[in-house]
Amino acid sequence: MNAHRCCHHVAAQHPGPRSLTPLQRFYLAVKWAAPGAILMVMPKCPMCIVAYVALFTGMGISLSTAAHLRMLVLILCLISILFLAAKSAAGRRRVVSPRF
Repeated sequence: MNAHRCCHHVAAQHPGPRSLTPLQRFYLAVKWAAPGAILMVMPKCPMCIVAYVALFTGMGISLSTAAHLRMLVLILCLISILFLAAKSAAGRRRVVSPRF
């Protein structure tokens, strides 16, 4: 089956997706993996967060601050995953409309 002339015109204006370089592929993988990895290693109790903060920074924080910090990190990770998913879905849904 042959395509109409208008389809050839649109296809010429909008070539297919370009291939990604290895560095771009690595960056894309890190963008998706980082929030998931943070969620995996996030301590479940505020006392552990207090210990990690003290170990890595030499600074002490209260338990209530650690609980709020944990919730903030969880929310930021979930927001970033949702943002990446929405951006990916929007990129796939782009439809090229023919221009006459």
